[in-house]
Amino acid sequence: MPGGAGAPAGRPTLRLLRHLVPYWRRLLPAALAAAGSELAAAALMATAAWLITRAAQQPPLAAVSVAIVAVRALALGRGALRYADRLLGHDGVLRAVAGFRTRVYEALVPLAPAGTPAFRSGDLLTRLVDDVDAAQDVLLRVLIPAGAACAVAAAATATATALLPSAGLLLGLLLAVAGLLVPALVLALSRRTGRAEKAARAELAALTVDLTRGAADLAAYGARGRAHERARHAAERIAALERRGALTTSLASAVVLLFQGGTTVGVTWLALRAHAAGELPAVYLTVLAVLALISFEALTPLPAAARRLADVRASARRLSDLLDTPPPVTDPPAPLPLPTDEPLGVDITNLRVRHRPGGPPALDGVSLRLPPGRRVVLLGASGSGKSTLIAALMRFVPYEAGSIRVGGRELSDCAGADVRRVITGMTQDAHVFHATIRANLLLARPVATDAELREAAGRARLLDWIESLPDRWDTLLGSDGTTMSGGQRRRLLLARALLADPPVLVLDEPTEGLDPDTAAAVLADILDATRGRTTLLVTHERSGLDTADRIVTLA
Repeated sequence: MPGGAGAPAGRPTLRLLRHLVPYWRRLLPAALAAAGSELAAAALMATAAWLITRAAQQPPLAAVSVAIVAVRALALGRGALRYADRLLGHDGVLRAVAGFRTRVYEALVPLAPAGTPAFRSGDLLTRLVDDVDAAQDVLLRVLIPAGAACAVAAAATATATALLPSAGLLLGLLLAVAGLLVPALVLALSRRTGRAEKAARAELAALTVDLTRGAADLAAYGARGRAHERARHAAERIAALERRGALTTSLASAVVLLFQGGTTVGVTWLALRAHAAGELPAVYLTVLAVLALISFEALTPLPAAARRLADVRASARRLSDLLDTPPPVTDPPAPLPLPTDEPLGVDITNLRVRHRPGGPPALDGVSLRLPPGRRVVLLGASGSGKSTLIAALMRFVPYEAGSIRVGGRELSDCAGADVRRVITGMTQDAHVFHATIRANLLLARPVATDAELREAAGRARLLDWIESLPDRWDTLLGSDGTTMSGGQRRRLLLARALLADPPVLVLDEPTEGLDPDTAAAVLADILDATRGRTTLLVTHERSGLDTADRIVTLA
């Protein structure tokens, strides 16, 4: 299973932590520094209390010299440890999150393009960004503060027990209640809120993407107001859930403060009784009172940590759903290699493809031969299965019957990545990235030289336009080519496909959305640029195809 084999399927938070285990060598020093910083703060206050009380008795300087040095060392050490905690913690956590994000992206890649429609684009982006960032919070805001609180509570309880067992027992009991029971209640109350808030944020992200991409259509049909209203309701729901969570955390923090005050009073009362009975020196009375007060400081982040843990659990569950989504096409256990150093042909025989199990076949009984070095044009009306054929040819969707053979190899016996190194090109939903012209073309072949870029652009009849621009190859294109005309965008995508130079080039609806004259010109340029190359051109246009080697109609 992508990214999570062997992980407990029913415990997504533990599964999330499994991905962070390889980084423990970087995270452990940060956790130790955080615990050391909190311990130094508690020890500083207790030592200072002892020093002040002892100094009031006017002892010889030698009697307090060790305490003076300890106060100075603890004050300096606390700051150094706090700095190390922040530095090491963020360095280790950011590295861990970057590695985990890569794993999630690797699990997402096999789903594209046929599997990603199961997720709305905004929701998918939320999972890849916000939900992955939960791995950062589970370390910085949950585990490290909890570890530091445990260290301080254990040290304070042990010290108080050594000085006065009854005070140590009371302090340990109330620290356990405040440090365990209160966060547990916050976690229980926040669990449902966390899931609802994650769902609401994903809905708002999806609505925002829809508003951005469909702004023109919403305005044209007078639906902008309704779309804005849905987004406003989603934002208001998020705000209400955040207020509810903040109220829970605030009340829990107030309860911890009440425990702190009550514990301090109780420990001080026990210490006063022991001092009155001659069982406890005066200097230790002050130390116990201050120790009871300061030990709860390490517990104050725990209610917020518990609330954050509820959010992390919701994020981990959403990531588990993504990681567990099966890819539309799985590679065979022992994939066969495909030849790449010879002209390749493609033989498709009685192909049957379904988009979902039990659904009607999108293709049934389709046969097609693509001879090496020949340009075959596949015509057909919308919905006839042309794009499905391309998807099956590029191993984006599986075929349940029939055969696709390339270079003598059955396509289902080969790895998808190997197939797409041999068979690739311009898909129907090809994307122009918000980057420079050069970067958009280098996507196909990152090591391409300037001469190869010029050749590909020239064959796509795009070179003159590029060189007429003020920034030429460094011209920044808008998202999905919004700064280009339809013809220029299609020619750019064609140039990228030609630059890839695969043994088998597929071009899926390269003239979609263009006016008839521009479409005919682009088709003529494509057929001229692909002369002598094994090419499958899928289109519904019939003009401009006079120079094609073969034309096949898909009913």
